[in-house]
Amino acid sequence: MAPHSLNYSQVLDQLQVRPETGLDSAEASKRLAKYGVNKLKAKKNKTSLQRFFEQFKDVMILILILAAVISFAIACHEGEPEGFFEPALILLIVVINATIGVIQESKAEKALEALQNLSAPHARVIRDGKETVIEAAHLVPGDIISLEAGDYVPADARIILSASLQSQESALTGESVPVEKDAAAVVAENAPLGDRVNMLYSGCSITYGHAKAVVTATGTDTEMGKIAHLLDSAIDTQTPLQHKLAQLGKYLGFMALAACAIIFVIGIMDGMNAMEIFMIAVSLAVSAIPEGLPAIVTVVLAIGVQRMVKKNVIIKTLPAVETLGSATVICSDKTGTLTQNKMTLVKALDAETPVLEDISEDNSPAIKKLLQYAALCCDGTVEFENGREHHIGDPTETSIVLAARKNGMPKDELNRLYPRLAELPFDSDRKLMTTVNHIDGKYIVIVKGAFDVLADRCIKGNLEAGRKYARELSRQALRLLAVAYKEIATLPPTPTTEELESGLTFMGLVGMIDPPRPEARDAVAVCRQAGIKPVMITGDHVATASAIAKDLGILLDEDDAITGRKLAMMSEAELNERVRNIAVYARVSPEDKIRIVRAWQHQGEIVSMTGDGVNDAPALKAADIGCAMGITGTDVAKGASDIILTDDNFASIVDAVREGRGIYDNIRKVVGFLLGTNIGEVLTVFIAMLFWRESPLLAIQLLWINLITDSLPAIALGMEAVERDVMTRKPRPRGESIFAHGLGIRIVMLGTMFAALTLTGFLIGWKSTGNIVAGRTMAFLVLALSQVIHSFNMRSNHSLFKTGIFSNRYLNWAAGISVALIGFIVFIPAVATAFGLTQLSNNMYLLALGLAMAPVVVLEMSKAFGLLKK
Repeated sequence: MAPHSLNYSQVLDQLQVRPETGLDSAEASKRLAKYGVNKLKAKKNKTSLQRFFEQFKDVMILILILAAVISFAIACHEGEPEGFFEPALILLIVVINATIGVIQESKAEKALEALQNLSAPHARVIRDGKETVIEAAHLVPGDIISLEAGDYVPADARIILSASLQSQESALTGESVPVEKDAAAVVAENAPLGDRVNMLYSGCSITYGHAKAVVTATGTDTEMGKIAHLLDSAIDTQTPLQHKLAQLGKYLGFMALAACAIIFVIGIMDGMNAMEIFMIAVSLAVSAIPEGLPAIVTVVLAIGVQRMVKKNVIIKTLPAVETLGSATVICSDKTGTLTQNKMTLVKALDAETPVLEDISEDNSPAIKKLLQYAALCCDGTVEFENGREHHIGDPTETSIVLAARKNGMPKDELNRLYPRLAELPFDSDRKLMTTVNHIDGKYIVIVKGAFDVLADRCIKGNLEAGRKYARELSRQALRLLAVAYKEIATLPPTPTTEELESGLTFMGLVGMIDPPRPEARDAVAVCRQAGIKPVMITGDHVATASAIAKDLGILLDEDDAITGRKLAMMSEAELNERVRNIAVYARVSPEDKIRIVRAWQHQGEIVSMTGDGVNDAPALKAADIGCAMGITGTDVAKGASDIILTDDNFASIVDAVREGRGIYDNIRKVVGFLLGTNIGEVLTVFIAMLFWRESPLLAIQLLWINLITDSLPAIALGMEAVERDVMTRKPRPRGESIFAHGLGIRIVMLGTMFAALTLTGFLIGWKSTGNIVAGRTMAFLVLALSQVIHSFNMRSNHSLFKTGIFSNRYLNWAAGISVALIGFIVFIPAVATAFGLTQLSNNMYLLALGLAMAPVVVLEMSKAFGLLKK
């Protein structure tokens, strides 16, 4: 049976140890050999070289390498030095693309290392009958350990002796308030982690009291170790963009091979020279492959990453930018993500009146007195440094202290004016804390604690009002503390609970909660407007979680809130069926969070998971996009995530989604622009070969257009401003093609238009001069210039005159540089010769410019008649 379901004597018997003497050194050595060191095992990290070569698994990259090999083979066959220019350009693009990928991934997959850093380095343990300090790594099951406030728990342990013990387990369970521990408690074997009040867990901390405990699990057998295993075994999912570009690469590769085969067969049947046919086939292959597309998409995503930084979002992997933009579900942790992870006093009841007030900076005299007495009966303090609050001690106490300070009663001033003369510390059995303070020349006993316990000890005061408002505040999921007092004539030499905690006057109630972030409510509303389903997943109690979720707009009337225990009773099929109707999951385990994420993924949704604790890490990694908090987030959560919010602001997710959607739109523009031009090149070469057995463009000319002339405008298109209505659209379905909404048809039609214009220029230049080089020069000019000019058309489906012809300054510069590079190739004689070009008459140049301007006229007419879709 699990140790939490046994009394501690049974656990000690099972582990064969006595708490007075602990294990002897020999037995400890045997167990160390049996169970292993108390550390978490991490996967071996990939080397930079391994990461570099993994970048070449992408189909588009393989096509680029194939193009480079073919170009290199041709250069070697021809024996001309300038022939090596083509493969050099291709390989440069490949290396740059791979290097960027390595840099982006080098900081990822650090979750297990961060988990190891959470382990306590040393532990106080009883060995051979003496208390000693050893390395925590050498702890074994059966060791007796001692813990005090401020200590990290070095291993999972069953408590055998405790006094006023509380443990902060938010990183493991998600519950913001420290858990009161009880050595005598025995809980059900299937009790969730947060309800195992007789256990302490590795990686958590002791916030109050002290304890002696027996170690029950070490290393990977601990709850922290189980999370590490989940994290280690989680499979990285391929992002939608990666999947779509991989498919695109395959299609283009097949298209290039098919076109080359057709041309080769036709040429052989016509009796053409095999090498000449091969050269034309290579030209066709180069024209079919958008060599710059992978690198340009990478650059566009990198630009998006820089934009995200300004929005307080750090992107760890480039494709995560687009994935967040396509998210349909955001599963969010509550504590520290949707809430402030800081208990705040929000209500106070003066029982005498009775008046219930919101806490402000100027409460009524009666409430101020209540806060004064409550603060005097607190050990917690709040310090301020550079305008920032530092809460020291129990969060419920520090919330009282801060409320008193807001009303002009700082704790240190209260302690000076009304010194504490005696106290009875908080005890989990009594559920009370008592102090005796010297107030206005009198001995005043102040008692605070659970209302139901304190009410039985009161003989005066409006207890009926207390009961009424206690029920009301509990329904609002507030954590309540009651305050009572009495005056005594003399200070007892040895205060006792019977003497001090009886015959009290009920003074009032204070109610506190971990409040929602002010901006989270608006962020949730925007998510719903954008068609994104917000889901709360927390380790907190269901009543508290439901109240916060309703306040934020996450839990609607038609939605359900369930506990981890109910979730555990559901089969996978039942969860898959009900998941769309459940908006809040409370008291859940790390395994539960993964189940929830996968149930949504089973519905075909793209899931984002936000969180900050160790317990969130496996779900962060299992989700399509993991989003960790940067300030309160543990290193484990950050290591497992794809995105980190540097300001811990849930509203930043909305900005990130908006940017992600805008970036995807821009990538569609880039893909449409590049593929439209490539299809134009393919059709140009293919049609010319069919009819005239000549290629109007050489491979090096096509490569220059694809990699140099087109790349700068394409990158500038990726920097287009995000459209205003982007957050009013529904998320894209997971299976939606990148060519949806008419983009594919538009690309083909644009490609056909480019081919027609280029062939027109080619034929005019060739036939009017009788020189095929002049024809190729005309074709080069028409194709290159028309593509640069066309980049302005791709900015929007609205008219250029509405969006502003020159409003994208990046595109203005890119187009200017591209035109200058075209002029460099055409008008410098030595360079023109190297590229197979020649000088033309002025009339030819003007005609080429006129043909290149045609796409603007055609696209403006299409936009005017509403033929283009979003």
